[in-house]
Amino acid sequence: MNIDVMPSGNAKAPKHTMARSLVEAAYETIRHEILNGTLQPGTKLRFEMLRKRFGFGASTLREALTRLVGEALVTSEEQRGFKVAPVSLEDLADLTRTRKFVELEALRESIRLGDDAWEGRVVAAFHRLSKTEARLSAQPELMQDEFEQRNREFHLALISACPSRWLHHLHGILYQQSERYRRISLLNRVVSRDVHAEHKSVFDAAMARDVDLACRLEGEHIDRTLAVMSKVLPLEAAI
Repeated sequence: MNIDVMPSGNAKAPKHTMARSLVEAAYETIRHEILNGTLQPGTKLRFEMLRKRFGFGASTLREALTRLVGEALVTSEEQRGFKVAPVSLEDLADLTRTRKFVELEALRESIRLGDDAWEGRVVAAFHRLSKTEARLSAQPELMQDEFEQRNREFHLALISACPSRWLHHLHGILYQQSERYRRISLLNRVVSRDVHAEHKSVFDAAMARDVDLACRLEGEHIDRTLAVMSKVLPLEAAI
């Protein structure tokens, strides 16, 4: 695959603009393949392999990979190059505890302060998510990108009335880090789980403005991914 970003029309885009577009394309391409498991945890990301696979140059790949290092999706060791960051049960347990700490506080504030516009955002996001979930069980492999998008929209809508910029910033980091685990969980149904019922219970509690119940149910919802992954991942060593 050869990816080039060309200026539209007859005008020539500045070289730095084209370079940034290429870096963005490389970043999005590699990130997506890490998140969906095509590039598995621990995979060495050699420039030659990536160049042949995606068609980007070495400098573009280096900048994209450095950006992914900053997001903890890729690791870098001097003289050893880049590789896909490992996943482990220990990491997910730590991530889950921290995400709950941040997200439940944001949810509490959002329900307390949410107005009619907030309710409208939550209702719309839940409706879109429900339509996707209705098709999810039949084709989980094909639906995971759409499900992840709709799931993110719903969780963001729930906390959208929280006024804290830092809570939103921290939640974004933690939610993104948990995406790989959610995708693995979605495709490895070793634990029976009704995700739609979990979302509906949180939705109903939020609409009823029952802060304590909504936070408890949301915490249990987040914990269930950890329960699934405890059956999928090795208990000690990262893969």
